[in-house]
Amino acid sequence: MSANTDAVLYDHPGPRSKIRNAVLTVIFGLAVVGLLWWIYRKFDEKGQWEGPLWRPFLESSTWVDYILPGLWSTVSAAAVAMVLSLVFGLIFSVGRLSDHWWLRIPAGAVVEFFRAVPLLLLIFFIFYGIPFLTEEPMPPFWAVVAGLTLYNGSVLAEAFRAGIHAVPRGQSEAGYAIGMRKYQVMSEILMPQAARAMLPVIVSQLVVLVKDTALGYIIGYTELLQLGVNTLSANYGNLVAAAIVAAIIYVLLNASLTYFAGVLERRTRRSGKAPRIKQITVADGADASAAV
Repeated sequence: MSANTDAVLYDHPGPRSKIRNAVLTVIFGLAVVGLLWWIYRKFDEKGQWEGPLWRPFLESSTWVDYILPGLWSTVSAAAVAMVLSLVFGLIFSVGRLSDHWWLRIPAGAVVEFFRAVPLLLLIFFIFYGIPFLTEEPMPPFWAVVAGLTLYNGSVLAEAFRAGIHAVPRGQSEAGYAIGMRKYQVMSEILMPQAARAMLPVIVSQLVVLVKDTALGYIIGYTELLQLGVNTLSANYGNLVAAAIVAAIIYVLLNASLTYFAGVLERRTRRSGKAPRIKQITVADGADASAAV
């Protein structure tokens, strides 16, 4: 691709455009500051900034007994569900692209079903329905993880499939031309490029997954919303303050995930510049060096 692609996609603003953009930026900034000030005044009128409501957050017992255990439950459930969702998405995206109808159609049905069912309903069914089949109680942790995996994994499967379709057809045709099998083309050529192309979508879905762990409080899973907001505010009577602190923690958690994804994206782009040389055995038995 040409080095001047950015000039084609985005024309650099002239003097008048720069002035207009600066004016709009100032207006938007003033509007945001005004909105924040209005919110602050309304909260102040209701006494939400009074010291007794915020004093519990200066005590170590509040963090040790409520916030940190809830944060650990949120992070642990999200981490396990992220790994399982990525595996689920990879497997079922490949299944949907299979040449065999007996594999492609069931994989598509699974993805479409779990993508259409609301996540809260999935968690309810897993937590209350599975015990009817196993005659064993379902741990809230695994009910939350299973629901997050099925829903977010189905969404990621569609993201991976879209990314694979976005790779130019010549890439796979070149792989077949040098004797690579389909699983080699998929794992060595298509999947790496699709993962890099769809990384923003994947990260966005993982951020949604982290926030969706809050639905676990419905079935009694003691995550950050349950312990850090409901239980904490019930003991100290500071619901708004607890919700603000929990929201800040969620923002920091998701910002860290986004930052890590940005670092990963930059590293994969740097490593993707140099082609990797592999010895591919061509159909006639000769060896050919191919850059994958």
